[in-house]
Amino acid sequence: MMLSRAKPAVGGESPHTDKRKKKGRKIPKLEDLLSQRDFTGAITLLEFKRHVGEQEDDTNLWIGYCAFHLGDYKRALEEYENATKEENCNPEVWVNLACTYFFLGMYKQAEAAGFKAPKSRLQNRLLFHLAHKFNDEKKLMNFHQNLQDIKEDQLSLASIHYMRSHYQEAIDIYKRILLDNREYLALNVYVALCYYKLDYYDVSQEVLAVYLQQIPDSTIALNLKACNHFRLYNGKAAEPFFFIFQAELKSLMDNASSPFEFAKELIRHNLVVFRGGEGALQVLPPLVDVIPEARLNLVIYYLRQDDVQEAYNLIKDLEPTTPQEYILKGVVNAALGQEMGSRDHMKIAQQFFQLVGGSASECDTIPGRQCMASCFFLLKQFDDVLIYLNSFKSYFYNDDIFNFNYAQAKAATGNTSEGEEVFLLIQSEKLKNDYIYLSWLARCYIMNKKPRLAWELYLKMETSGESFSLLQLIANDCYKMGQFYYSAKAFDVLERLDPNPEYWEGKRGACVGIFQMILAGREPKETLREVLHLLRSTGNTQVEYIIRVMKKWAKENRVPI
Repeated sequence: MMLSRAKPAVGGESPHTDKRKKKGRKIPKLEDLLSQRDFTGAITLLEFKRHVGEQEDDTNLWIGYCAFHLGDYKRALEEYENATKEENCNPEVWVNLACTYFFLGMYKQAEAAGFKAPKSRLQNRLLFHLAHKFNDEKKLMNFHQNLQDIKEDQLSLASIHYMRSHYQEAIDIYKRILLDNREYLALNVYVALCYYKLDYYDVSQEVLAVYLQQIPDSTIALNLKACNHFRLYNGKAAEPFFFIFQAELKSLMDNASSPFEFAKELIRHNLVVFRGGEGALQVLPPLVDVIPEARLNLVIYYLRQDDVQEAYNLIKDLEPTTPQEYILKGVVNAALGQEMGSRDHMKIAQQFFQLVGGSASECDTIPGRQCMASCFFLLKQFDDVLIYLNSFKSYFYNDDIFNFNYAQAKAATGNTSEGEEVFLLIQSEKLKNDYIYLSWLARCYIMNKKPRLAWELYLKMETSGESFSLLQLIANDCYKMGQFYYSAKAFDVLERLDPNPEYWEGKRGACVGIFQMILAGREPKETLREVLHLLRSTGNTQVEYIIRVMKKWAKENRVPI
């Protein structure tokens, strides 16, 4: 969005200027400085003329114009507001003031000032963008219809397409303009940004290289290059790239002047991402309302720290507009639902996942398929979960989170053999100590006739509510599978911890089951000694009769007890 330059011509030179020329000093002309885009020089000239009393009628408008193009919007605002208070105010000041309000995020003030301006192409573009900010579809379409097939209007339309996630439409406009205007190098950066948003990181790099060949020290372009490398080489293989670009970006950040304050904030934000969240709490909170991704990345940071409530507080009022926002709100609601046992949050999560996975734009993407898998996971339709996970598992062979979910789905559909294999691929110690991991792996071991390994998982745990739950799982699942020895051991510990009659009944049944297996020759006779030891630890009156029967058999069959 460019400010209008249709200002009154700057007046001729004063007699004082003639004297200076005689001394051999040439004062640059404002027109020359503006044509060279030397806005700092132009402001210096205008302020000097103001200081010595030679200022023109529209000096404050020109200073505002230059300050705006230097990114000093507060200074521009001050000059334009002063201009509106003057008699015979130039009406064009209102559209420039409105643009300045817009870039300061003061959208209501921008709209009010914009409607005071004379009708123009710039005014229409400004109001078009404001309609998008206010989510006013009716106004948006009205101003859209007023756009013409001129570069400025088409570039404005492309930017709206970008902000509404219509990246291919934006690319089409940028490429069409580039065909006739190869000198518009910055459009290559816009095209590269669109390809980045479409997950075509390699294509984004190729387009971006065209710009970087001419402008190798561009802050925005280098930042995008670093982001592409982060996406393309995530993991250890990418570390050399991270170090290179972090150094480049840090140098830019340290040397950038005040007009590049936004670039500094962007770089600080991205360095946090590149470093896996390091410094997140120092950098991200002040940027939450400045850089849209800052809020999302701070939510992700809280999730990784298991601070689900803080993540929810940060995202609960966010109205999602992009697939990434819908997905993150789904993840947060799912995590909170599991933590609180809330069906409402789980249902909200399932609906968000279904919206993304079922959308025409995302249904064939990996994130879209992940969403559908998550939706069916929450609905406990694990056969459907596997249909989606199988469609992209080759991309996530070494991904612990994927393997965690894939293994659960395999086990839940009865394929405990593959489920066990996938569980054992997981490297994350945090996941391996999670109760869900331990309980599912224990179940797989039991179903795969490896009850001893399940019992060892329990022995490694510290006494807690989770260890008690795992004991219950081992006791009952081993009983169902006829693995009575470890079922009896588990029920024995449960009985010691909680004198519930159910645990005695379970232990009694398991001990009798072991005795039957000994009689059938399917269990070593020596096991009887341990069975008797387990039975003697019970105070129930029934135990004496059972022990008497077992001892009698042992005596008759010369089994040492």
